[in-house]
Amino acid sequence: MAAANQLTGLSGAHLKELRQRVLVVFCSVLFFTAVAYYFSRPITAFLVQPIFRASPEIEGLIYTHLTEAFVSYLKVAVLAGLAVSFPVACYELWMFVAPGLRRREKRTALTISFWATFLFLGGILFGYFVALPEVLSFLMDAAGAQLAAKPRFDSYLTFVARTVIAFGLAFEIPFLMVAAGRTGIVPRKYFVDKRWISYGAILVLAFLLVAGDPLGAILLALPLIALYEMGILMTLLLCRQKDVEQVGSD
Repeated sequence: MAAANQLTGLSGAHLKELRQRVLVVFCSVLFFTAVAYYFSRPITAFLVQPIFRASPEIEGLIYTHLTEAFVSYLKVAVLAGLAVSFPVACYELWMFVAPGLRRREKRTALTISFWATFLFLGGILFGYFVALPEVLSFLMDAAGAQLAAKPRFDSYLTFVARTVIAFGLAFEIPFLMVAAGRTGIVPRKYFVDKRWISYGAILVLAFLLVAGDPLGAILLALPLIALYEMGILMTLLLCRQKDVEQVGSD
């Protein structure tokens, strides 16, 4: 009975800590969303440049509902708030998980948050400056000269957001692999054994992201495969077998 009461108290403490950390992330998203909304028009002007470069004959985007422009600006602000709050979310997540690991591993929280943020931002930049122009050029060329493109404001921004966020999350592959290895969720050589299956999944993802362009899929899959190999190397270096065994025994 005493052991059960102790376990219940421990679970309650963890739930309270989790609520506090989720609240910090939520407040961070609200704050940065409000700031981003103030700059939503300059941000939007930056986001629409790729389609004008991909198809210079497009004079502007259109909207068909009175509230569409306002809602689109709000969506841009929310996505910007989520992106800027990402380091806060990584830090809070790691600090919640860290007490379950060895004490000296807590000091790696800032380093982990930095690299997770660096990879996420790197994926967003890659998606915007490299992948998005290729995808837009392919889609515009596939339409043919007999069709006149008149993209909707909201639909275009949604497409851009999905593309860059997908690459931002994809570039988190090494971080997620190391986290899975450090917490003992998977063995340290799991990703080596599943390498070819993961390669196939990456190729399918890249093929879907570029809307079926084989050359574009290969070009986009290469950096993702490189990141996967980086994750394997980092997992083998940072996730020593005795660490994983200790976590599993706890």
